[in-house]
Amino acid sequence: MTRHFNFCAGPAALPQPVLERARDELLDYQGRGLSVMEMSHRSPEFVAIAEQAERDLRELLAIPDNYRVLFTQGGATMQFAAVPYNLLGKGGSANFLHTGIWGKKAIAEARHLFGAAPVVASSEASGHSAAPRQADIALADDAAYLHYTANETIGGLEFDYIPEAVRADGAEVPLVCDMSSSILSGPIDVSRFGVIYAGAQKNIGPAGLTLVIVRDDLLDRACAEMPSLMGYKALAEAGSMVNTPATYGWYLAGLVFQWLKDDIGGLVAMDALNTRKSEKLYAAIDGSGLYSNPITPRNRSRMNVPFVLADDRLDKPFLAEAEQAGLLNLKGHRSVGGMRASLYNAVPEAGVDALIDFMGDFERRRG
Repeated sequence: MTRHFNFCAGPAALPQPVLERARDELLDYQGRGLSVMEMSHRSPEFVAIAEQAERDLRELLAIPDNYRVLFTQGGATMQFAAVPYNLLGKGGSANFLHTGIWGKKAIAEARHLFGAAPVVASSEASGHSAAPRQADIALADDAAYLHYTANETIGGLEFDYIPEAVRADGAEVPLVCDMSSSILSGPIDVSRFGVIYAGAQKNIGPAGLTLVIVRDDLLDRACAEMPSLMGYKALAEAGSMVNTPATYGWYLAGLVFQWLKDDIGGLVAMDALNTRKSEKLYAAIDGSGLYSNPITPRNRSRMNVPFVLADDRLDKPFLAEAEQAGLLNLKGHRSVGGMRASLYNAVPEAGVDALIDFMGDFERRRG
């Protein structure tokens, strides 16, 4: 068996030690005589898996005691509806920062459900090449919360700060963040946020699981007509088991959390590794005559590095030769074209080095 370097934006690479342990436990979990996939979600064995995963995640992110951790389903896209359903029950409007495709989708869903959803700052004028500054943000007078996407996976734009969510009257409103493609890439101050949500299939685990971190005081703001399975309070009270959860994804996420703690050494170490990986690749792009990246340096994503070739006729040969070299899934999103290398936690530094070497060789031969 040959393991190639996988730069897919999601479902993304998983750590090899996690895959190896899951393989070893696939048929017989710790002598129980069955797979985790076959366990009742209410069995003592699975409850222990779930509780350990939450403890490890709380330790990694230093999650305060007044926050609930939910392991739910539907992807981050379902949270585009779940967030306003859970936070607009007492009135007000959902306010948004618009910095790319995923933020745009969240805005569209909120408007579909509730009508008004003011965009209070946007990077659209720059072609989403630079995030708006704090001074650009002007919340609506009735703002109930402020939503933003920390890292736009498709465009490769990442916020270099945590926005302040304060209305003109001085009232602070909850900050809501889609962290699907940046969570666990380094330490964050959870206490700055009201809600954090993230699809699992980038830095957490396989597709099918969604993580939500929500502050206790926000659990009583839900709309009465909300679909029951979207309710944060009900999920929190039921230990994320209102219905059958994504048990195997939850188990694999727990293994990823253990890998981050035991193999990597925590999120400070992960942060340093991710910075080193991305800086290497951006340096190679900036020093090239063939490749370029459109994002303002302060907002360049560490997780998703888009780049284009000076001659797009070389795109197909580049991708074909990269795959032959064991460098997979480098094609950019269909909406923007070009290339994209996603450098999530499980992508090893050796993979980035191999990509840089290939890009240099391709430029010498084809540039």
